[in-house]
Amino acid sequence: MSIVSSLSPRALAAPESGIVELVNYARGREGLLPLWVGEGDLPTPDFISRAAMDALAAGETFYTWQRGIPELRQALSDYYNRHFGIRLPVEHFYVTGSGMQAIQIAVQALTSPGDELIYLSPSWPNIAAALEIAGARSVGVELQFEGGKWAVDLDRIETAITPKTKGIFINTPSNPTGWTATKQDLGDILALARKHDLWILADEIYARYYFAGGRAPSFLDVMDEGDKIIFVNSFSKNWSMTGWRVGWIVAPPEMGQVLENLIQYSTSGVAQFMQKGAVAALDHGDDFVAVNIAKAARSRDILCDALIATNRVETLKPDGAIYAFLKIDGVADSRKAALDIVDKTGVGLAPGTAFGPGGELFLRACFLRDPTQVAIAAERLCDYILKL
Repeated sequence: MSIVSSLSPRALAAPESGIVELVNYARGREGLLPLWVGEGDLPTPDFISRAAMDALAAGETFYTWQRGIPELRQALSDYYNRHFGIRLPVEHFYVTGSGMQAIQIAVQALTSPGDELIYLSPSWPNIAAALEIAGARSVGVELQFEGGKWAVDLDRIETAITPKTKGIFINTPSNPTGWTATKQDLGDILALARKHDLWILADEIYARYYFAGGRAPSFLDVMDEGDKIIFVNSFSKNWSMTGWRVGWIVAPPEMGQVLENLIQYSTSGVAQFMQKGAVAALDHGDDFVAVNIAKAARSRDILCDALIATNRVETLKPDGAIYAFLKIDGVADSRKAALDIVDKTGVGLAPGTAFGPGGELFLRACFLRDPTQVAIAAERLCDYILKL
């Protein structure tokens, strides 16, 4: 018997990321234009890094508050007041070691082995994997795709509900599809959750990347006090902090001790000097976020206009998030196509097979990059597509 075969079945069943597979395959190639992962091309701005470095130099390297330092929890409260028009006391906020850990902790809090959680597919693969590793069952409900546009079907969600269902995971604006729920959509989903006494796990990480202006509709716009909703979020996308691995949870204060315990027994909190950088991001980063959003909007238009003009790509400009999800005529295996595209064009795309049911024929491109680079990537991709 091999050493690996004696490991936990849950650990062994954890799938390899289809995104990371492509990254590992072609990482570091000369002339590569990497549109495969969900991050921008700007490093963390100096005002954020400097705040962390100053705290590090000041010796802020000890154990700290499990729920997050008071300054950061207050900064989060102020941020939601500014951008969501709601004043939530600091007791609603919990700092985590990344948005991914926020999801893991929420999954641990909501589900027991054998429970089910519904999610909308195609979806960022980590939610389904987090559920399966925790011993719960992920239940994908496919979004509808027609004319290049995605939509949610409430009847499909309700049909998927069973006595084992504990909640519904909703990511809007969506990774990878760009689907963005309307306020009516969110109200209907919330009504369904209330009807069946289910939790909602709301991933609103891309709420600021809403190309109609302002921010995307949020469950905060439709919920009432006492509704069973947990929000997960991250500093990664807005403030170019993907490598920092700092996120947060917004949850009812009654859950506070439970969430603190789960943080304690996983990472025992986020380093204080990193949290000081996060405070700077929230307090002084609105202008930087606006720059990122404007760049994403410009690059979205460049990429999507070029691809649509080939008459070989079925997609529309996404309403939100930072991704184009492309269905190319003649592509039946998106993993094989992604490998071929990076070999022949030097453009790294994520295969739709990585995003679960409904994504198999698609490829994902992250356009949060310099518009000049995106234009080059679009030219290479169009040349490839027209030769198929």
